[in-house]
Amino acid sequence: MSQHRALARRLGTGDAVVIGLGSMIGAGVFAAFAPAAQAAGAGLLVGLALAAVVAYANATASAQLAAQYPTSGGTYVYGRERLGPWWGYLAGWGFVIGKTASCAAMALTFAAYAAPAGWEAPVAVAAVAGLTAVNYRGITRTAALTRIIVTVVLTALAVVVLSNLLGADPQWSRVTLSGAGGASWYGVLQSAGLLFFAFAGYARIATLGEEVRDPGRTIPRAIQVALGITVLVYATIAVTVLAVLGPDGTAATPAPLAAAVDASTWSWAAPVVRIGGAAASLGALLALIAGIGRTSLAMAREEDLPRWLAAVHPRHRVPHHAEIALAVLVCVLVLVVDLRGAIGFSSFGVLLYYLVANLAAFTQEGTHRRFPRALQVVGAVGCVVLVATLPISSVLAGLGVFAVGIGYRLLSRRAAARAR
Repeated sequence: MSQHRALARRLGTGDAVVIGLGSMIGAGVFAAFAPAAQAAGAGLLVGLALAAVVAYANATASAQLAAQYPTSGGTYVYGRERLGPWWGYLAGWGFVIGKTASCAAMALTFAAYAAPAGWEAPVAVAAVAGLTAVNYRGITRTAALTRIIVTVVLTALAVVVLSNLLGADPQWSRVTLSGAGGASWYGVLQSAGLLFFAFAGYARIATLGEEVRDPGRTIPRAIQVALGITVLVYATIAVTVLAVLGPDGTAATPAPLAAAVDASTWSWAAPVVRIGGAAASLGALLALIAGIGRTSLAMAREEDLPRWLAAVHPRHRVPHHAEIALAVLVCVLVLVVDLRGAIGFSSFGVLLYYLVANLAAFTQEGTHRRFPRALQVVGAVGCVVLVATLPISSVLAGLGVFAVGIGYRLLSRRAAARAR
């Protein structure tokens, strides 16, 4: 009977917005800026703008679909309902494998800020175990902890901006949107693909559709509010950091925010930035665990993943088997993954996930259509272009893992047919 229990609707608009913010702000500010600057140089802001446009188009597709299908699983469910089982499976597989890599990246980012040298891996494993325990206790505890984390992160980011403006010597000529500062368009597009990793957190709101009150109204509003706030935060941080460090300085360090504070007279604020980086990574990791668990639950209900993962805890009403399995896998990954590779691989899986979302939303009609179809066209084309310009190693790894997923579904369906 536990396999068929529904999740409880306990989240309001504010909770959903906070979970979306916790998913996005941690990933982007503290993990994606440096590799994006390496790809685009002075064209970083152009890459950020392109990523934001594609993210907004994708967000409208997710919001429109979530209002019609308010259940766990996000685009996995939408693809199945609008396009067919294989489309849904490919979206769900892309989300699960891409966001599992994101979990490892966020755990390692947290350890880089919080752990003493040589202790990064054990601290990352401890973070995964601790946050899995929080999620296990119920979604309202997830939202409450995320609210605290987001407050800490925004405070730290405010300190970064003020230190750059008041304690440093910003050179505004380093900040440009015209001509991408001599950067190649391929590099700018690659940076957009890497920065898209930072915006993809709004999907967590849609995957929680079975736990949101009044989902037809709450989910579209929460997605747009969370994304709008995140774009403003990213743009402000990017402009001030580029003005202080320049494109080369931003690309040269794995922690450009901390480096910008170090370059100012506010050196006392460096610990605040480290605390903010650690908290941001925890917020992203916490929301990722929740989102992947719900998508795995939806896939297991349809036997696209093992049925054991479809269990819902009788008391806490969470997909506890899926979250435990995810925690074990991520703890293994943190021992072997590379941060930049994890970001690129995650972007590959998630961009294909949103490609399916745009195609599914394009088919909606009548009262279910809330946004112009042109936005779905922009989103779909943007996803394809950004996937094609990701680092080649990320593309090859993504294609390989998708081939494994397709093989798994073919074999499992064949075995199920023989059993009948």
